Amino acid sequence: MEHQPQREIRAVHSPSTITVYQAYSPHLGLPAAREGRFPAAWKRDRMTWIKPSFLWMMYRCGWGTKEGQETVLAVEIAREGFEWALRHACLSSYDRAAHPDRAAWQRELKRAPARVQWDPERDLHLQRLPYRSLQLGLSGEAVRRYADEWTVAITDVTPLAHEIHALVRSGDLDAANDLLPRERPYPVVDEPTRLCP
Repeated sequence: MEHQPQREIRAVHSPSTITVYQAYSPHLGLPAAREGRFPAAWKRDRMTWIKPSFLWMMYRCGWGTKEGQETVLAVEIAREGFEWALRHACLSSYDRAAHPDRAAWQRELKRAPARVQWDPERDLHLQRLPYRSLQLGLSGEAVRRYADEWTVAITDVTPLAHEIHALVRSGDLDAANDLLPRERPYPVVDEPTRLCP
């Protein structure tokens, strides 16, 4: 297997969009997929976390079996919006390589409409891999832009999650792997080094 950088954004992406994943209860997820946009009941005043990694989302939502996360959504958003969020993001935890001191980090965290978190990537058994995957937290202006400006399409991928999970349970990892979304390194131009200490 080729060596993976410790921190790298990997995602399904086109020249204009990037796909991220979220999981919700059916009363929010199903209308979002049906309408292709988040419904009014979706709270725009709280932080939301988007994940470009399908398998990290499966780890988080238990293949769409955890309560309140039964509907898995693939949300296609404008790359310009995603990159705006990265440019305006702060690391979610203090790192002395990225901030002069803890107080400076806390000030930036309060101001920033987005935050970056690097979590261990997962394999088909949802076990940790030695490299990390991006989670991007959106709040304030970023979450409103995400819901009402950046979102291009929303697809219910719960059936795909269940199909892959069934193949994993039966031991057919090759077939499961063949169904995974094809995530490639995402070329972030001028990526702020402070997001990847």
